[in-house]
Amino acid sequence: MITNAQLFSPLTLPCGVTLKNRLAKSAMSDSLGDGCGNPTSKQIRLYERWAEGGAALSIIGEVQGDPYAAEKPGNLVLGLQSDDSLLRELTQRGAQNGGLLFAQLGHAGAMTHPPIGTPKGPSALSLPSLTCAALTAGEIQHLPAQFARTALHAKTVGFGGVQIHAAHGFLLSQFLSPLFNKRTDGYGGSLANRARLLLEVIATVCDAVGPAFPVILKLNATDQLDGGFTETDALAVIAMLDTSSLDLIDISGGTYFPGAKSASDSTGNGPYFAAFAKAARAQTTIPLMLTGGIKTKEQAVALLETGTADMIGLARAFILDPSLPTTWHDGGAPPPFPRFSNPPEGGITAWYTQQIARIGQDTPIDLHADLNEAIRAYNARDDARTALWNAHFSKP
Repeated sequence: MITNAQLFSPLTLPCGVTLKNRLAKSAMSDSLGDGCGNPTSKQIRLYERWAEGGAALSIIGEVQGDPYAAEKPGNLVLGLQSDDSLLRELTQRGAQNGGLLFAQLGHAGAMTHPPIGTPKGPSALSLPSLTCAALTAGEIQHLPAQFARTALHAKTVGFGGVQIHAAHGFLLSQFLSPLFNKRTDGYGGSLANRARLLLEVIATVCDAVGPAFPVILKLNATDQLDGGFTETDALAVIAMLDTSSLDLIDISGGTYFPGAKSASDSTGNGPYFAAFAKAARAQTTIPLMLTGGIKTKEQAVALLETGTADMIGLARAFILDPSLPTTWHDGGAPPPFPRFSNPPEGGITAWYTQQIARIGQDTPIDLHADLNEAIRAYNARDDARTALWNAHFSKP
């Protein structure tokens, strides 16, 4: 008999902030910015709907501090050119019904979208589908302060907390991976050196926002690439983090490097990184959130009851049912996950991204939408916003 006791009990973070239940809408690149780094009415309504639906926490993916290191032209940017009035409307409406809205602090690094920025990572890369320069030592040393400024801006406009993004192949994840970090200075080589930038960013952000403001981390269990960041590495990093001021560690995995299969497109059943989360529990007293592959209430409850996780992160489930917590609380069943036969590369991500836009305009999702049409619409929208981005953020 599955009960609501675990799912709908509150969780108080180390900083003293309480999450009203154990269900979080985990970060996604919703791609609904206006092309100038500001939220649109659709994006504001999207997060309002997730809050109305009962989420304890929603995290906006890929909020950038550097417009020249963005993942896509639909990202939000917190900086001198931000429209703070729109951001405040977003944070107010996205925190309805006792929920909290966090900003995920992003930096794409080597995966910066070339039409709008300059890809730079820990080391130079020259691959068929990915080319980037190496960051200089001086550029690396400026990064913790940049993350801290972005976090402080997020706090100023009303976000309830921030998530530092060190997963999925973006900049901090790149530094952790020996496959992409070939540096020979103090930021490369040993795992301690590869984790140095992450630890500096966390400490600087926590100092900037103060002890009562939640700072959480998204970390890969593994990047699922040969020669990359392993589960053994990740457990060691979690042990390093145990003395930090983090309030929660969100465990995920995989990478969005071109050509790599993302964990979210897996056809496997069940939570992807549950075994890793159990091992991580022995390395830290920091609360853990598990994200990836959780599709049913039964799975979520089991993770909480066994102590594998303290919070449950869901992304695509919240797209299929924006009121998922309410549905589960009331004993209902959300729509089934769609099955795609031989999807084109990027098709599933584009399909879900287009459904996100429908939620933001209060339109029912279309379970029968064509994947190729979703890719076409997704790319056309990015092309249109690229021109806006480059005009707004003229390169120095």
